[in-house]
Amino acid sequence: MRITRSRSLMAAGLLASTALVLTGCSAGGTDTATDAAKDLKIGSVDLAAAGCPATITIQTDWNPEAEHGHLYSMFGDDAVVDAGKKSVSGPLYSKGEYTGVNLEVRSGGPAIGFQTVTSQMYTDDSITLGYANTDEAIQLSADMPTTAVFAPLEINPQMIMWDPKTYPDVKTIADLAKAGAIIKYFGGAAYMEYLKGAGIVPEAQADGGYDGTPANFVTAQGKDAQQGFASAEPYIYENEVDAWKKPVAYQLIHDAGYPIYAAAVSVRSADLEKLSPCLTKLVPVLQQAEVDYFADPAATNKLILDLVDQFDTGWVYDEGVADYSVDTMKKLGLVSNGDNAYIGDFDEARVQKVLDIDTPIFTKLGTPPAEGLKTSDLFTNEFIDQTIGLK
Repeated sequence: MRITRSRSLMAAGLLASTALVLTGCSAGGTDTATDAAKDLKIGSVDLAAAGCPATITIQTDWNPEAEHGHLYSMFGDDAVVDAGKKSVSGPLYSKGEYTGVNLEVRSGGPAIGFQTVTSQMYTDDSITLGYANTDEAIQLSADMPTTAVFAPLEINPQMIMWDPKTYPDVKTIADLAKAGAIIKYFGGAAYMEYLKGAGIVPEAQADGGYDGTPANFVTAQGKDAQQGFASAEPYIYENEVDAWKKPVAYQLIHDAGYPIYAAAVSVRSADLEKLSPCLTKLVPVLQQAEVDYFADPAATNKLILDLVDQFDTGWVYDEGVADYSVDTMKKLGLVSNGDNAYIGDFDEARVQKVLDIDTPIFTKLGTPPAEGLKTSDLFTNEFIDQTIGLK
C-alpha cells in the first residue's frame, strides 16, 4: 500500500534503511561539498562577504517533495547526498552562479523522529534556518521562539477531503460536518481545535485517529472524510490508490478561516540580529530560487525524486505527484505573490488573526504562548526584496 504523509505510521517502524549512498562525490558531507566549491568563481551575489556561515543549513519538516523545491533548486550538479543523514549539501547557487557558501538541506519527519522543526533547531545549533508553521511558532514561543523571514507558501496546502459522490451537495468543511461525516485527522492538530471551537466541526465528528494511509478512507467507502494536502492527495487517490482511483473533493483549511503560513523559513529569534547582514542577501536568493523553480521545475524535481529513492524512509513520491504538486500550487495560489508583486512576505493581519485564534487554544492545552507575544515577534519582512516575484 502506498505510504503518503504518514508521520505516525512511519514512526512506528518504517525507518529500516540507514545505508550511506552518495551521489556525485565520495562520502564526506559538507567537507566534500567544500571541496567541490574550491575552484568556483563567486557570482553577483556574495553570501560569504555578507557574513553568512560557510555552510547554511536548512531543516525542512518532511521528506523531499515539490513544496520544498525552492530549496533544492539552489543546488547544482555537484550536490552531495548523504542518505544516512537524510541530507544533501553542495555549493549554493543563485541564477546559476556560485554565492561563496555551501548549502545543506536536511529532511524532517522520520529523519528527526517526527519532532517539530523548532525543537530540532533548539537541539542542534548548527541549523541556520528551519521550516515553522505560524501556529507552531506561537505554541512554542515561550521556550523556543522563532522569527519567520520568508514565506515560500502563500497558502497552506492542508485540506479536508471527501467523496463527492457520497456528498454531492457538500462544498465546504462546514457543509461536510452538517452532512454528518466523521472527519479523520492527526490528533493534536491545532486547526481542528479551531474548527471545533468555531462550531464548524462538532466534537463527536472529529476523529484524531488518522494514520496517514488510505486504508480507513477506502474501507469507509466514502462515508468518512479525512485530512490531506491539496498539492498531493487528490492526485494520489485518483491515480495511485488502486482501491479508490476516483476523484476527491476538498476545502483548504485556509479557506475555512485558519490562515497560517506553512513551512515559513525561520531563525531562532535570538539569532536574528546576528544573522541580519546575511539574511539581507540570503532572503532575496530564496525568493529568486522559488521564482526560478516554478519557471522550470524539471531538473529540481529530478533531484527530489532521486533523494526520495536514496533516503528510503518508506515515503513514496513519484514524478506524477511532483508534477501535479507544481501545477496545483500555482493553480490554487498556494504559491503566489499574494496581494502585491513580490513573493515571500507576510501579511501582519493574517498573523494577528492566527495569534488571536491560537492563544486561547494553546492556553487551554497547557502550552500558552510567550507572555505579551506580538506579531512582530513572529515574523519580519525586512529582508524581502520587493523586486522579486512570480511573473
